[in-house]
Amino acid sequence: MRMRTARRGGQIGVVAAALLVAGALPASAAPGDGSAYGASVAITLLGVGPITTGPLVPASTAGPTDNSLASANVPTVASVGLIHTSATLNESTGQVDAMASTADVVIGLLGQQNTITANAVVATCTATEGGNSGTSTLTGVNLGSLGTVDANPAPNTTIVLSNVASITFNEQIGNGDGSLTVNAIHLRLLSGSLSSIGSGDVIVSSATCGPAALPTPMASGAGLWISLGLIGTAVVAAAVTVSRRRSRAAIAVAA
Repeated sequence: MRMRTARRGGQIGVVAAALLVAGALPASAAPGDGSAYGASVAITLLGVGPITTGPLVPASTAGPTDNSLASANVPTVASVGLIHTSATLNESTGQVDAMASTADVVIGLLGQQNTITANAVVATCTATEGGNSGTSTLTGVNLGSLGTVDANPAPNTTIVLSNVASITFNEQIGNGDGSLTVNAIHLRLLSGSLSSIGSGDVIVSSATCGPAALPTPMASGAGLWISLGLIGTAVVAAAVTVSRRRSRAAIAVAA
């Protein structure tokens, strides 16, 4: 009976020590992801066929976290100047930030009267414990005969050109995985009508963030040494208890 009690005492001591060790080991949730790119073209024009380019100049929290390109051109569709993208994760807070900036944008896909130009098109997003947010900024934007749009358009501001295309500014999409995608400009060709010129999408400046995840850092400084001291004390106490009980049991048997 005493031998069983000794074993139980040892098991309790080991379990207690294990719990203390678990409390001292580093533990963290999977951190949030972030990504960005400057432009993407995936369209099919009637009589021309598919035209696919990009995503251009990708950046992500997995690397590269910062990227750039001097210029790019897709004949008959669009041209852009300097593209700069970034995506970062703050290891201590779990905050994710992503940004895509595209300069000297010209989207001529819809013809000369409906050409979209801008000096700079920027999409940004941030993911924190409190949620996700994003913005789009259009500097020096000109929509030709399509009308006007604010420099900081409200989320999902959309202009429709007959049955030919729709253009969404500051498009914000909540994804199923909890992340947020911000597309500064998203042009969609509308198929299925006599006036359609094709199908597909042109996106300029896209950023995706989240969801954020807050890591739980390992104990450090005084807290670390206190934890280690408690672990050592528990292990030593358990060992001494087991040893004493075994000695007593051995004496009782000998007697």
